[in-house]
Amino acid sequence: MLASFIIVFREVLEAGLIVGIVLAATAEIPRRAPYLWGGLLAGFAGAGLVAAILGELTDAFAGNGQDVFDAAILGFAVLMLGWHAAWMSRHGREMANQMREMGAEIAAGHRTMLAMAAVIAIAILREGSEVALFLYGIATAAPLGAAALISGGMLGVLTGGAVSWALYRGLLAIPLKHLFGVTSTLIALLAAGMAGQAAALLANDNYIPALGYQLWNTSWLLSTGSIAGKAAQALLGYSDRPMGIQLLIWVITLFSLLWLSHRASRPQTLHRQET
Repeated sequence: MLASFIIVFREVLEAGLIVGIVLAATAEIPRRAPYLWGGLLAGFAGAGLVAAILGELTDAFAGNGQDVFDAAILGFAVLMLGWHAAWMSRHGREMANQMREMGAEIAAGHRTMLAMAAVIAIAILREGSEVALFLYGIATAAPLGAAALISGGMLGVLTGGAVSWALYRGLLAIPLKHLFGVTSTLIALLAAGMAGQAAALLANDNYIPALGYQLWNTSWLLSTGSIAGKAAQALLGYSDRPMGIQLLIWVITLFSLLWLSHRASRPQTLHRQET
């Protein structure tokens, strides 16, 4: 539940920030509501289509090849999570400025309202598609049941939507740099767990070496069959009987993503050579 909440909350918050910036910049434009709702509906429809396609692919690979398909989805989710966190750390402020400039151009009549609808639709489509992919990755890496996944996701939608609305209305001031820093660390842990689980799936089918099938057994202390163990598995990638390759990939992924996020968040320095 906590893992799905973190993913959905961050994605909804990012989409909400983009939509809020565009709405604030076009606040004085009359009759913008149809374009707003059109963009929202188009984005939700596109994200729903992506989720449906993912579901069809899952059914197609049921049985033989399911582990390979799951490992591929997990690997793709890890790459997307890492790229997304690093990209937002470096380009988040730049993107916000671009949205404000576009809103000003719409207000000045230099762009049509269709541009606003397109930006909103693309933001919802992108974040919604990522939610579908990441939730599938969470469900594969740590099966918690549909109820926990859905409840965490719904709580993430409500919380992310409420925070976005409060920021848009000026009712809440949050240092977003620190908020995204915390969520980036949590997402790095989630991604490391997904990567480790992908390695375990491939090792079980002898596609890659296991490097030891059971490094330790801590099921007596925290079993992955317990509620706390399932939560640790989903959020941290915990395994009470980890394979060697699973632990190795977990460590490499975690430190790689943390390093990328740290590097991307550093201010760029321009070195000018005087002539």
